[in-house]
Amino acid sequence: MSETNSAADVAAPHRYTAAMAADIEARWQDFWDAEGTYEAPNPTGDLAGDPELAAKPKKFIMDMFPYPSGAGLHVGHPLGYIATDVFARHQRMSGHNVLHTLGFDAFGLPAEQYAVQTGTHPRISTEANIENMTAQLRRLGLGHDKRRSFATIESEYYKWTQWIFLQIFNSWYDTDADRARPIAELVAQFESGERPTPDGRDWSALSAAERADVLSDHRLAYASDAPVNWSPGLGTVLANEEVTADGRSERGNFPVFKAKLRQWNMRITAYADRLLNDLDGLDWPEAIKLQQRNWIGRSEGARVDFPVDGAGSITVFTTRQDTLFGATYMVLAPEHELVERIIPAAWPDGTHAVWTGGHATPAEAVTAYRKQAAAKSDVERQAEAKDKTGVFTGTYATNPVSGEQVPVFIADYVLMGYGTGAIMAVPAHDARDFAFARAFELPMRCVVEPSDDRGTDASTWEDAFGSYDAKLVNSANDEIALDGLGVVDAKIRITEWLKEHGVGEGTVNFRLRDWLFSRQRYWGEPFPIVYDEEGIAHPLPESMLPLELPEVDDYSPRTFDPDDADTQPETPLSRNADWVNVTLDLGDGAGPRKYRRETNTMPNWAGSCWYELRYLDPNNGEKLVDPAIEQYWMGPREGQPTGGVDLYVGGAEHAVLHLLYARFWSKVLHDLGHISSAEPFHKLYNQGMIQAFVYRDSRGIAVPAAEVEERDGAYYYEGEKVSRVLGKMGKSLKNAVTPDEICGEYGADTLRLYEMAMGPLDVSRPWDTRAVVGQYRLLQRLWRNIVDEESGEVTVVDTEPGEDTLRALHKAIDGVGGDMAGMRFNTAIAKVTELNNHLTKAGGPLPRPVAEALVLLVAPLAPHIAEELWRRLGHTESVVHQDFPVADPAYVVDETVTCVVQIKGKVRARLEISPSITDAELETLALADPAVVAALDGAGIRKVIVRAPKLVNIVPA
Repeated sequence: MSETNSAADVAAPHRYTAAMAADIEARWQDFWDAEGTYEAPNPTGDLAGDPELAAKPKKFIMDMFPYPSGAGLHVGHPLGYIATDVFARHQRMSGHNVLHTLGFDAFGLPAEQYAVQTGTHPRISTEANIENMTAQLRRLGLGHDKRRSFATIESEYYKWTQWIFLQIFNSWYDTDADRARPIAELVAQFESGERPTPDGRDWSALSAAERADVLSDHRLAYASDAPVNWSPGLGTVLANEEVTADGRSERGNFPVFKAKLRQWNMRITAYADRLLNDLDGLDWPEAIKLQQRNWIGRSEGARVDFPVDGAGSITVFTTRQDTLFGATYMVLAPEHELVERIIPAAWPDGTHAVWTGGHATPAEAVTAYRKQAAAKSDVERQAEAKDKTGVFTGTYATNPVSGEQVPVFIADYVLMGYGTGAIMAVPAHDARDFAFARAFELPMRCVVEPSDDRGTDASTWEDAFGSYDAKLVNSANDEIALDGLGVVDAKIRITEWLKEHGVGEGTVNFRLRDWLFSRQRYWGEPFPIVYDEEGIAHPLPESMLPLELPEVDDYSPRTFDPDDADTQPETPLSRNADWVNVTLDLGDGAGPRKYRRETNTMPNWAGSCWYELRYLDPNNGEKLVDPAIEQYWMGPREGQPTGGVDLYVGGAEHAVLHLLYARFWSKVLHDLGHISSAEPFHKLYNQGMIQAFVYRDSRGIAVPAAEVEERDGAYYYEGEKVSRVLGKMGKSLKNAVTPDEICGEYGADTLRLYEMAMGPLDVSRPWDTRAVVGQYRLLQRLWRNIVDEESGEVTVVDTEPGEDTLRALHKAIDGVGGDMAGMRFNTAIAKVTELNNHLTKAGGPLPRPVAEALVLLVAPLAPHIAEELWRRLGHTESVVHQDFPVADPAYVVDETVTCVVQIKGKVRARLEISPSITDAELETLALADPAVVAALDGAGIRKVIVRAPKLVNIVPA
């Protein structure tokens, strides 16, 4: 018989059981919805008429967007949602106006994949999933303002996603002002001649296409031929994070190739310094800040130009410009735009055979190698492979300091995604360059004096020597000598020389690349962009938003032979000719014209880049957000110089991309004057993960965890011994436990308590269904302390509590309040349990002040039972908006403390004394204690060391 359906339950008709919990929870959830209990008033109108409410401090608390999965929730998903709910409830009871709500990030691949497989429209499956998850979340008693909830697939929402895209498209970054400005202001500069055009012609002399190209070089959202991860087998471009380390698609395991395709990009690199610097003012885990800093990857160095006959120069970025005299060859990324321009018709005389790859001409060699490199992922290309590959382009460049002709290679270990996509190779002092030089029999020159005994003849070395703590050697020409200088001084000197001679300058480089913003998919936000007959991109006017996603019969991108890299995407939208080809009047004075719509869609990141703002003002059809509302909830204030959400809780797996993208959008919107907050999330908290045991049979196949038996420390499934390891919880691993199961067996309040009691919130912990009963019993004891299980009557009495109970109560109030504010919910529950146990052991009916305080302490953690008990205690107002108890300091301090008395370092007595005792009083008591007198046995005393109230140390004469 289960814990929730025992004989005792039948004998005590008013005992707290799962059935009673279900009734209580459903009733109060209905009540909260009907009364709008969790609705947070906005400052426009609501607060103006309520001075008391207006005086309250605000608190904006958010969870990371959930995706409405068809599998629904397992018990690991609500961990963060319950935690923010507990925190929000405590903040509300502590006098804050709390905004806490939840929506759904509903565009993306899962729904599209399901549509492809079943023919079900993604909207239908997504809305069904949202309905299911909403019901599951409601059952947990989460105190969300439901008026503010939405899904990103609603056209009323993505209208503003498209609007923000247009704000970014119609902006440029003014480096002098260090902010974004409207593109119209840049056009005015070109028109007036204040800013010259790239080729010096008047702006009016440029054609429409030429002007569009010039502006595209400045716009914060722009289309370009970008190197992308192209998967023919999937028919779509993939983000880097969707490609495995072995260069295959995470979904489907298809080959992924590097290809150049016309794609939309966001110029996030313009904000690199601000994204880096503003991290200092955020209350984020240091580990997350470090990941963002590393992703942005700021490095100081120099730009150096290596002239190439007939092709201008190859520009490199290096952080070791001091080693320039040691550059004996160059390497371009295979995708570098200069490659095709510098290739000669034939190999130069004397070309080393190993450089050609066995090909008759440079063009053949480069083409073959490019195809080979395209089949590798960036991770593979950067791996420390034993064998380095590459091919000579047939061209030489000039080292600007030595005048030497150095061969130019292409090699896959150089990426377009960092620096300029070109490097000067200094093989004596770089491990990868050393390996490449050995493979291709290239010269090496030592320019940094080794600290070991290897000497300066690099041709005899077995590995490269790299050091920042060394002197320069072999580094001089007729105009400059670096020999004898340390690395730091040599960098300064050579950088000055490069600038003086017009062949380089000191600069800062970032690892951060512009954000690839196109996807060849159906289930995403359409771009509000059309192209005229010349191929020029035009933004749709705001009056034409939202541009709604059209209905299509085929949701699949066209797929190809997985190994055929020479293919191009064909998107689902491109097959809808009536939608793609339109005649529009854009209101630009050109009248109705024929246009072609953009047929890519936005990535799944788009909707989550700004959803915090929509929570503030979800029904505003005229503005992104009312400025007064945004200022109230997210504006800068003391301790939050860049503004933002007060608390943002989610998994650490989103440490870089989502957070970085959202920060970028906030900064653009702030620069353009649309919002006051320059950062979206002031405080970030990463919750841990609820794990579960995975059981596998002899074949390694996961078996249902719920059907595994434990016998003598071993585990069996259908009589066969199985292995057990701790891992993720999920349907595929057959170890998922749904919150519905636990709610049905014990009630939602028990589930809430168990998840919060499992351990510190930021630490991963294993799920154990058998342990849930412990929190269920706590609620039963709580109920029993207030309600008679036989009659159902409240048993509290209107008397004053005793001294011991007052001390236990106020210590609990003090501890639980501090733990709640610090999100230490596991220790808060331990303190509530300790207090409840004290009251149970004390026996007799509870004094009303104690019972009411106990219910208020429990209310944030177990809101349903708290609401029920509060009402049974005679209150007509919801417990949700009651004041959290405040501890009386007089009862928090211990009445006595134990003082240890030592003689010659040995404990001779223990005294129970007042915490406020003076040193003199304590010394007198210690010397008078009989045990101390006996231990001294008449001996004199040389010294008494007193550390009131905990220690007295007596040193005999």
